[in-house]
Amino acid sequence: MQNGDGRCPVPVLSFCDVSFHFCIQFLVTSLLAAMPALAADSALVRTLLAPPAEQAALIRGLLEAEDDRIRPTLEAWRTGEVFIHTGADGTRIPFLLDGEADASGARSAVAVADGAPLTGPDGRPLVLLSSSLTAIETNAVIRRAIRDISEVIGLSDPAPDVRKTAAERLGMTQRADYEPILELRLGREQNAGVRRALEDGLALIRLSHGSIEAKIEAIRVLEGSNHLGVVDQLKTLVAEGEKEGVTPEVIRAAQRTIISTERHFFWVNFFGTAFRGVSLGSVLLVTALGLAITYGLMGVINMAHGEIMVVGAYATFVTQNLFAGWFGADGALYDWYFVAALPVAFLSAGLVGLALERGVIRWLYRRPLESLLATWGVSLALQQGFRTIFGPANVQINSPAFLQGNVTWFDIAFTYNRIFVIGFAVVVVVGTWLLLTRTRFGLYIRAVTQNRAMASCMGVQAERVNMLTFAFGSGLAGLAGACLSQLGNVGPGLGQSHIVDCFMVVVAGGVGNIAGTVIAALGIGSIDQMLQPFLGAVMGKILVLVFIILFLQWKPGGLFPTRNRSLD
Repeated sequence: MQNGDGRCPVPVLSFCDVSFHFCIQFLVTSLLAAMPALAADSALVRTLLAPPAEQAALIRGLLEAEDDRIRPTLEAWRTGEVFIHTGADGTRIPFLLDGEADASGARSAVAVADGAPLTGPDGRPLVLLSSSLTAIETNAVIRRAIRDISEVIGLSDPAPDVRKTAAERLGMTQRADYEPILELRLGREQNAGVRRALEDGLALIRLSHGSIEAKIEAIRVLEGSNHLGVVDQLKTLVAEGEKEGVTPEVIRAAQRTIISTERHFFWVNFFGTAFRGVSLGSVLLVTALGLAITYGLMGVINMAHGEIMVVGAYATFVTQNLFAGWFGADGALYDWYFVAALPVAFLSAGLVGLALERGVIRWLYRRPLESLLATWGVSLALQQGFRTIFGPANVQINSPAFLQGNVTWFDIAFTYNRIFVIGFAVVVVVGTWLLLTRTRFGLYIRAVTQNRAMASCMGVQAERVNMLTFAFGSGLAGLAGACLSQLGNVGPGLGQSHIVDCFMVVVAGGVGNIAGTVIAALGIGSIDQMLQPFLGAVMGKILVLVFIILFLQWKPGGLFPTRNRSLD
């Protein structure tokens, strides 16, 4: 490929004419030797203003310029959205159009070098129409260079996560052309996580193109990294080893790495599922704790307990909207809505429970069938009320910033919202235990539970104890609804999907027993999460229910049966 003067400069060689390996090594070495102190901005501007014959080489040289503006600028250049502004002194300034278009479709012009707005002779910012501008020209060679550099420019991004993702993506391609690029970056990288990704990427490439010794070393590196994405490639290598002449040493090393990696991720999945099970069990625990207290004290089967939990979830939604209106969705105080929503959810659900006990349940004590039917009707009425007020669709509840994200430990992701739910359940259980064992009100509850008639003879107002206990149990359900809003969708039917699980927890743990409720909730939640990947959500719940039925045949009173001196 020659220019008009007969010369054949290296920079305009096609990507198809020479290997990408040679081009990158030559161009990067030449650029670093000639311009060791070249800034990212001047390199990018120099590339845009250079003659077309030199631009392809300069584009590939941008690989060493660490600037997050390079990638979007090159993409804009490729699509014809980079322009040249000539100042009054003849200075040529590359610029982009940015911001919202006005009524005529014009947008602000900003310089590529520093993102500053361009100004006209009158000192005002320029607002231009793209249709009236001429973009910097491109050709096949330049577009090919932009494509090549776009695939690898992420290695020079200032953000470590972007560099890590780019290294993983290039390694998974297993292209030999990328080996010198990854080696060059590995020599400069300081972040430990990114270095490990670069080493894995190099190992993947050498696994396909290296010598026998290089392949064995690459497999050793991949075994230590526990990279799940290489298992299929190693299995392919083992399966096709004989056809392609792979040595037995390489095949044995690949088999060891496959076994080691699969074993590692088996335990990662196991403990990750266990963590999710404990968090689900924590929600069940907080929900079932109030049900265990009310059922154990009064013998009332409250089928509306799930809907009372939904009251707490919707109270969280209302609190979120109030904070968004008061402080703005982006305000500094907005994230504190969830802290305020917890007492609001407790009080809202407690008041609903108080009204339910005073209006319906107090007339149906010691009449379990009638109380079951009555509370079932109340649950249907509450569901319809939710649909009328909030609509039939799920509502959007955003997690506050301090509950977003996760922490990773041995490849197991522990999300902050689930950690919070587990910790909050511990606080609720401890608080409930202290209330029942260290306060006068708890003494009254235990007295009425053991012998209602005797407690009344001793001056305990059993009816008032029933009322406050039912309100307290409903408040706990409201707290569970607030926690559940951070783990899933909130809608009118949310309570129905949890009420059966709550009754299973109460019955399996022993009616009215806190220790039994804790063990049963965590056990049922964990078993349910572990069975779902193998059997599905429905069959998993059915198998758990069958297990509980068989367990109750052996221990009808649950894990810790409550001893009651009265027969009513």
